[in-house]
Amino acid sequence: MTAQPVETAPSLWTAAHDVDARRPRSLQTQLGASDTVCERRAAYILAGTTPTDQSDKRAAILGTYIHEGLLGAARTEYGWLVEAAVANESIRGHVDAVQLDEATAARVPARHRPLVPAEHGVTVEDVKTKSTWLWDKVRRYGPTQAELRQVYLYADLLRTVGFEDRRGQRYLAKLGPLEVARIRFRFVNRDNGEEHIEEFPFDPNEATRARWWVQRVRELNTPEEGRRDFDGPGLDAICDYCPFMTACWGLPERPGGPVQTVLIHDDADRAQALEDYVRGHELETEGKRLKKLARAKIDASPAGVYGANELAWTGGNPKYVPDVEAMVDLHEIARIVVPMLPDEKRMVSNLKAAGLAVPEKKTSQTTPKTINVKPYKG
Repeated sequence: MTAQPVETAPSLWTAAHDVDARRPRSLQTQLGASDTVCERRAAYILAGTTPTDQSDKRAAILGTYIHEGLLGAARTEYGWLVEAAVANESIRGHVDAVQLDEATAARVPARHRPLVPAEHGVTVEDVKTKSTWLWDKVRRYGPTQAELRQVYLYADLLRTVGFEDRRGQRYLAKLGPLEVARIRFRFVNRDNGEEHIEEFPFDPNEATRARWWVQRVRELNTPEEGRRDFDGPGLDAICDYCPFMTACWGLPERPGGPVQTVLIHDDADRAQALEDYVRGHELETEGKRLKKLARAKIDASPAGVYGANELAWTGGNPKYVPDVEAMVDLHEIARIVVPMLPDEKRMVSNLKAAGLAVPEKKTSQTTPKTINVKPYKG
């Protein structure tokens, strides 16, 4: 029996997007800690700007589902405080997980105490899901500045205000401000489930910087005064999926062109862009040279851990290509007509070898637009 596609079957993603749009976080109008990824984006939210763009949220929705499943399990099995609300007059959010130390846990009702208290003091944890193609970067460099700012905003709210006084967590609000001792990031690979944890002592200076960041955004007169913290659509995924992408960057000067042309205002900007291009080319050239030399030097080395990096080898297996003669034999045995399509490359080679011009025809396609930058000797 051959399965046939069902054209009328509703999409689960349509339902998922609709449900996500009704989530309290999606309807929230106050600036959230997770909105502090970009200064101008935060400014648009504070100004009450209507979103100008709709994007596919499947990756984000999958991340939400993983969060809910894993954190729900941690609440059941470990007694962690999960998705607890924190807020002040400037910002609000939900902390992924808070682990109370023994002394603080003794101040809450017994049924809400963690099964195992935090050993080194109150710990604020943030869970981030990442795809495989970002995994090496996560393991090598840890959380980004935006991710650090988000978790320090949570921790700072706990230190200065405590948990929000709201239904379902009033017993937590009675604790008042907490002395946060540790910060933990838990990265989860949403493709294979791998887990990577980074934990470090709470840094009051980082909390102050995060608080100042929010205050600076609140002091802007218009969102357009805010800094763009990323390179823009087509160059950075944060911008590609931003609900204020068009409000921030506008439309390209020509259809399909880059919107980054709005960053050029005069010849001084052009001169700087060309300097950046030349510097990037030099860095790229030097980077390729270093990689080639290192690759050549390490070629005979066995797999293993050397310093901060682990060496592994893949490939080296036999390579298979279609056996044309065997395929012709099988065609003849099965009485299948052997295809005799013109071989374009061979015909071009034959004509050139015979000294004949290769006939060409114009197409609707155009060659790529390339840049040529060279020193100006004026």
